[in-house]
Amino acid sequence: MSAKTKVPAVTPTAKEVVWDVVVIGGGPAGMMAAGRAGERRKRVLLLEKNSKVGKKLLITGGGRCNVTNNKPDVRTMLAKYTKSDQFLFSAFSQFAVAETIRFFSDRGMEMNEEPEGRMFPVTNKAETVWNVLTEYMKAGRVKVQTKANVSGITFNKFLHRVIITLTDGSTISARSCILATGGTSHPETGSTGEGFGWLESLGHEVIKNDAALVPIALKDSWIHSVAGVVLKDIKLTIFKNDIKQQVYKGKLLFTHVGISGPTVLNMSREVGELLTSSEGDEYLKGNAVSKVPKKSDVTIMLDMFPMFDHGVLREKLQTVLTTESNKKIKNSLSSFLPPLLVAPLLELAQVDGETFNHSVRSFERTALVSILKAVPLHVSKLLGKNKAVVSSGGVTLREVNFKTMQSRIVPEIYLVGDVLNINRPSGGYSLQLCWTTGYIAGNSC
Repeated sequence: MSAKTKVPAVTPTAKEVVWDVVVIGGGPAGMMAAGRAGERRKRVLLLEKNSKVGKKLLITGGGRCNVTNNKPDVRTMLAKYTKSDQFLFSAFSQFAVAETIRFFSDRGMEMNEEPEGRMFPVTNKAETVWNVLTEYMKAGRVKVQTKANVSGITFNKFLHRVIITLTDGSTISARSCILATGGTSHPETGSTGEGFGWLESLGHEVIKNDAALVPIALKDSWIHSVAGVVLKDIKLTIFKNDIKQQVYKGKLLFTHVGISGPTVLNMSREVGELLTSSEGDEYLKGNAVSKVPKKSDVTIMLDMFPMFDHGVLREKLQTVLTTESNKKIKNSLSSFLPPLLVAPLLELAQVDGETFNHSVRSFERTALVSILKAVPLHVSKLLGKNKAVVSSGGVTLREVNFKTMQSRIVPEIYLVGDVLNINRPSGGYSLQLCWTTGYIAGNSC
């Protein structure tokens, strides 16, 4: 496989080279699709705009690559793909979690299961996954052309072929084309969303694409001092204008500007929707009265000890203070809480950290327990697409045949991965969608 593969341009005077399959996009879905098509002895060309394939794959899961989630029962797995399960059933019935694990295992890559069913390669390196996929394509004699910038796609009804035009003016002809251009998350990896424009020009309806699973920025000034702290088994309750909205449980990571981690990513879409209210000040536009949307006040209450009620937590705190009565409270709490959190939580509870444990008053203990059960986190905004794990939006699902991943608008076009309007949580579900749709497209084209 060579990054310098030359693809002949199609001109009226030149002999036309027609590929069986052209895959646009060398991400996980595109690599899987190309590999499977090549395995079927199809003549396959993969076009990638970057200097190498799999750029985003190499950074997933913090460079460890959360390959899938260990839910081998198809219906259990599909329950995680909100409102899309009815569309995905036929696809996942063909290639789902069990098939994915077997696919990688058969190629020498074993996986470990971590909390919440997350599956990672035993090497803890995304490069291991990348190696499997690149070898899969190599075995299928897939030709890879990197630094290939596509400017458009058309369908020639007379020749019954897909014509792909590159920015240098050359064209490539294919009997079928798999579009694996991704969404708009991490645009520095090449996911800039141009594939949606091509699909619209072909007649597809595309739901607005935006960042979906993203970290949350906070207004609280103390946040930067606790960056890197991880809390497990916590509870987060979202409030909009002091009205309770939704509750999430799981893991939390503090960053320099806010919060992240699986639980936060999975709640970010709802937080984003709550931040902008449909209600607002009325104004006159022509003869109609319209409203200017206004920002909502969104607060997340962090319960650091959801397994204890206030009474039990107060008793446990009292035990710590009594056992170490001659120590200062700021020192004793370091065995009860992550050390970096002690100072800001004491300040929020308005308790002087220099106070000796035997001198901590009853109302101060009550205030501290109240804070531990409800740390107020004031939401500023969602971080942008450059921080998003995946993006939302994409081609409306009713326009896709999920038995084959064919477009119902132009059957010679196949759609995979993030170009589809499918919502999913963090935890291996995005990559599983890539493996499933990519394999089926490569198996069907």
